[in-house]
Amino acid sequence: MAKQDYYEILGVPRDADQDDLKKAYRKLAMRWHPDRNPGDSEAEQKFKEVSEAYDVLKDDQKRGAYDRYGHAAFEGGGPGGGGGRGGFEGFADIFEEMFGEVMGRRGGGSGGRGSDLRYNLEISLEDAFRGSDKTIRVPTHAACEACNGSGAEAGSRPVTCPTCQGHGKVRAQQGFFTIERTCPNCGGSGRIIERPCKSCGGAGRVRKEKTLSVAIPPGVEDGTRIRLTGEGEAGLRGSPPGDLYIFLAITPHRFFQRDGANIHCRVPIPMTTAALGGQIEVPTLDGTFAKVSVPSGTQSGHQFRLRGKGMSVLRSSSRGDLYIQAVVETPMNLTKRQQELLREFEGAGGKDKTSPESAGFFQKVKEFWSDLRE
Repeated sequence: MAKQDYYEILGVPRDADQDDLKKAYRKLAMRWHPDRNPGDSEAEQKFKEVSEAYDVLKDDQKRGAYDRYGHAAFEGGGPGGGGGRGGFEGFADIFEEMFGEVMGRRGGGSGGRGSDLRYNLEISLEDAFRGSDKTIRVPTHAACEACNGSGAEAGSRPVTCPTCQGHGKVRAQQGFFTIERTCPNCGGSGRIIERPCKSCGGAGRVRKEKTLSVAIPPGVEDGTRIRLTGEGEAGLRGSPPGDLYIFLAITPHRFFQRDGANIHCRVPIPMTTAALGGQIEVPTLDGTFAKVSVPSGTQSGHQFRLRGKGMSVLRSSSRGDLYIQAVVETPMNLTKRQQELLREFEGAGGKDKTSPESAGFFQKVKEFWSDLRE
């Protein structure tokens, strides 16, 4: 049985943005969540389908692959339901966003995970073709070396917070409900520092610039996201660091235009070569030149296809194709002798054979006007 389209499952159009996806998922996840439908196998199945769809569409790379190849993009171990945790983690993200302030953020007991960072990196088309290693410098918060990230001065260490007794949360009674909130005294860490580190002021981290090496694989596309786990901001007082996300942007090329795995290039061809035929050499992305045989009578716009001379394909040894579009160049700055030769050629007649397209066009125009007069 064919799987249902992910967009149809969430009830959103194919151009839906992340906010629309999240709203649709939140509504359906709340409706079909097993906790709200105990013992209902149909609701459980629908929840899995909704979670799988959202897990794919919320990720730009997975969504791009799905838009291009459909469910086939994830055959052999996809990112969706499949018995994995992706859908439930997606629901946890929504649940945390809705109730995080009341129940406390995940990891709050240790001061909270460090923030994720985004870095926009521009690369050339050649870098995307060959793959490359780039060195970047990222301003961030790093663990304080003086206190090893603890926030406490050397010879001392944090003590248990007396307000929350080390839990990082405090409870308050509101009517029939007991509400848990982040401890205002320790900020959720469960510990307080009596003798703060002088270098970091007790935060356990300092502002600094980090130098990192980023490996860019061959075949990446514009908008590709690379995740560097643990290279984001350091957490407070020894808490785990966040992640660094590298977003790639490919700068426009002087000669080539990319279309997926294929490359297009407009190449000017002398009128004589186009008319009489011959050979031309065209550039390729690997830095070499390829020979192209131009048949006599080649017109502007004609395309030559060079198989396997296009873009590298991500995580594959194959390559796309190179398409050469001929642009026949009209001669300029002619000498008197060249002008005489062209006039002799024009006077020799035979336009219907040498320029059948233009001759046929004007004949059709005459017929068109004749029909209007009748």
